[in-house]
Amino acid sequence: MLSAGRVTAVLGPTNTGKTHHAIERMLTHRTGVMGLPLRLLAREVYDRIVARIGPSTVALVTGEERIVPDRTQYWVCTTEAMPQEIGADFVCVDEIQLCADPERGHVFTDRLLHARGLVETLFLGADTMRGAISGLVHQHSYVKRDRFSTLSYAGSKKISRMPPRSAIVGFSVENVYAIAELIRRQKGGCAVVMGALSPRTRNAQVALYQSGEVDYLVATDAIGMGLNLDIKHVAFSSTSKFDGRRMRPLTAQEIGQIAGRAGRHTEDGTFGVTGEARPFDEDLVEAIESHRFAPVKKLMWRNADLDFGSSERLIRSLEAPTSNDWLSRARDADDVLALKALSAMPEVTARVTDAKRVRLLWDVCRIPDFRNGAESDHFALLARIFDFLCGRGIGGGRIPSDWLAKAIERIDKTTGDIDTLSRRLAHIRTWTYVTQRRNWVDDESHWREETRAVEDRLSDALHAALTQRFVDRRTSVLLRRLKQKEDLVAEVNDKGENRGEVTVEGQFVGRLEGFRFQQDSTVSADEGKTLRQAAIAALRPEFSLRADRFYNAPDTEMDFTEQGGLMWGSSAVGKLVKGADPLKPSVEPFVDEEAGEEVAEKVRRRLQHFIDRKVAAQYEPLLALGRDEALQGLARGFAFRLTESLGVLPREAVAQEVKELDQEARASLRKHGVRFGQYTVFLPALLKPAPTRLRLVLWSLWNGLAEFPESPPPGLVTIPNIAEVPKQHYTLSGYHPAGTRAIRIDMLERLADILRQKDSRAGFEATPDMLSITGMTLEQFADLMAGLGYKGEKGERPKVKVAEPVVPPAAIDEAIEAAAAAGQPIPEEVSLLAPVPDEPEAPPAEAGEEAAPAEMEVFFTFTWAPRPRFQRPERGPRPEGQPRRERPQGDRPQGDRPRGDKPQGDRPRGERKEGEGRKDFHGKGGKPGPKGKRDGAKDAPRERKFEARPPRAEKPIDPDNPFAALLALKGKV
Repeated sequence: MLSAGRVTAVLGPTNTGKTHHAIERMLTHRTGVMGLPLRLLAREVYDRIVARIGPSTVALVTGEERIVPDRTQYWVCTTEAMPQEIGADFVCVDEIQLCADPERGHVFTDRLLHARGLVETLFLGADTMRGAISGLVHQHSYVKRDRFSTLSYAGSKKISRMPPRSAIVGFSVENVYAIAELIRRQKGGCAVVMGALSPRTRNAQVALYQSGEVDYLVATDAIGMGLNLDIKHVAFSSTSKFDGRRMRPLTAQEIGQIAGRAGRHTEDGTFGVTGEARPFDEDLVEAIESHRFAPVKKLMWRNADLDFGSSERLIRSLEAPTSNDWLSRARDADDVLALKALSAMPEVTARVTDAKRVRLLWDVCRIPDFRNGAESDHFALLARIFDFLCGRGIGGGRIPSDWLAKAIERIDKTTGDIDTLSRRLAHIRTWTYVTQRRNWVDDESHWREETRAVEDRLSDALHAALTQRFVDRRTSVLLRRLKQKEDLVAEVNDKGENRGEVTVEGQFVGRLEGFRFQQDSTVSADEGKTLRQAAIAALRPEFSLRADRFYNAPDTEMDFTEQGGLMWGSSAVGKLVKGADPLKPSVEPFVDEEAGEEVAEKVRRRLQHFIDRKVAAQYEPLLALGRDEALQGLARGFAFRLTESLGVLPREAVAQEVKELDQEARASLRKHGVRFGQYTVFLPALLKPAPTRLRLVLWSLWNGLAEFPESPPPGLVTIPNIAEVPKQHYTLSGYHPAGTRAIRIDMLERLADILRQKDSRAGFEATPDMLSITGMTLEQFADLMAGLGYKGEKGERPKVKVAEPVVPPAAIDEAIEAAAAAGQPIPEEVSLLAPVPDEPEAPPAEAGEEAAPAEMEVFFTFTWAPRPRFQRPERGPRPEGQPRRERPQGDRPQGDRPRGDKPQGDRPRGERKEGEGRKDFHGKGGKPGPKGKRDGAKDAPRERKFEARPPRAEKPIDPDNPFAALLALKGKV
């Protein structure tokens, strides 16, 4: 591009409008080329120009991206990709001070020496290049531009105290991620910008920051190269970087270039340090603030006049020295190292046969190592590509499409973490670069679109992963709204699986369980404070509305749990606490303090109304018993005792009280449904599942239990008898323990009614009614009876088969006549034409065989055998002369045998059968049978009975007594 056009060096610090000036100058010309140091910056400038004049005449050319319209007038490129022989009117090279960069400086130096526009050439950069440009470029003009705003040093700041709209600069991926994670926890999130990001990902992250969704940016030194962002403060987390070969400290020029990103247009900016970075010294601060840096003395240079005669000659031309005092031969870059490595491979040197192959080899070696992996892997990939392009095998001078498709397919996966997606993005950039080369692949447009689509998908996935990891959208949104003192809008989902979820300004913040806000448990402590502050502020109106709905809700929407909790639907809204009476529990509402005292009181009143009505409905018989003023004396005391025990009393615990009740008192209690059972005194209506469940809760509250016993499942006649469970818990649940099972109280009393009719001394067997009542097998029933005080003797006997009923002939005749009279067909079972069922014949027993054994059945014989309540101690001999002490009649031990309404123990009261006598005090024979016989003796005289007390006076029969009519009938019969 050598020409006589004018050359202008526009030099100055950052934020002087140099790039904007160059764009305006280029658009005044018919054609133009603009070279920029970064692919990201090239894309930004391209978008700005397209926004001005449209895309039809603007081209974008980078190593991995090529957009070239048919009527291209303006070329926006990376410096390496600048077209040099198109004869453009305008040429511009930005960041010309990179001529001194050890890695890429030789490219910028080449453009400084050879890139010229036909009409105008601009070199943009720092003022430190003024002397070098004067020494190398003749007939040029110089324009100095001053900074629009002031840049000042702010010292060291902790990240927790970093002001909004700050950029924190790190120089490694690990450092950038660590800072971003810290900011997410403390500030709600940040955007991440690195040079390795694709333009699509970088633009998405920048948009995140520029839109104000996040107030912080964490970046590498990539932001120092012309990225125009709304940054007020730049903080350095480190003052050294790895330049690809070694760790070295940042130069003053590099620090000034990055710090200069602070301050947008005319707004002042600040810079400083954070983390472990040491504060800047005064000289460095003064140099940065005044933009005075040491001038560049040497520019990196590499010979551009290359010899393609052979690979060895090419390497020698690249290593050619320079005699210019301003220039210094650059160290071997990646492309030269790759050329030397491939030239040492026999399979490559065998293919390098002419200058065309040497040039092709050089083009292949210039493929960047985007993956930054092992050099050997990169060199092997380059050798493979060169082999394909040389035309051996199926490639035909092109990279095989199927091989390229498989390589891209392995990369085209959008799952994985940030590091995985970054590696895939680096891999696809290699193939994007390859497909941009002419004549390297078949169907170039297809593969360019394919690699671009894969890169876009990976870029979007990486942006999403970065945002998910480093941006807490809800915290950043809520913080911004709180700072702006705007009213926050809360929404509570009352439907579906997400019922109770709370969103504030569209951000999930937790769940509203009744009247308590449960904050999202995934947030950190720092985030939690902000989250709760915003949520409570937004939920205050919702608390009042919800309290009104709850107060007007029907009782059917509320319930209590077996541990005393109070529920409204599926939400816990309170708990029961001990009250002044077992049947009058109090309530404690679950309401957040921030909801206010008015809401809490309204919830408490509604819960108290609910539990009061629940107790009144389910315990109405018991409450009526306690209110009955007609009960007097012992009956009233017994009613109080029954009320205190919530309607269920073991009989053995109140045996004396029951004994003292006369028939009138018992009748008055029976009017209220009280049943005096053999084992339990209870109200049958309170044995239903609902009252039982409430009884366990009320009793546990009254006795201060930490863990309440659970009620058995409804409908079970027996449940397991667990040794660790107290017997009282079974009684409260409506069950009586006996053996390994506990039987329901009402079913036990039905069983006791049947047992009283059996001969418990001679023994009896279990009847189907007994097994039906208990729902047990015979073995289980035997265990139950043992628990009730019976001894079961097991035996076996041949099983008697029940013969099928035979219809008598008279019944057949009657059925036939009835059918004929009614005009109905004769029933099949009595029809004369019905086949006679064949009686199965037993197979004849063969000689020597015995007859099949009879089928046996198991049976139990139960007899009364109560366990002794205590062991009587052995008495020693009575001393001589001591008279025998007469024991009062009332002290005589009664044993376990029940009598009347006296305490029954475990022995049921039965009626004496015919022939059964009662043993006398000395244990001899009992009362004889109906004919006065004893033990089968035929002529035994009838035993006579004597009483010491006078005979009872005969009472006149009450004519109103219902038994009077029965007595009258008895006399007539």
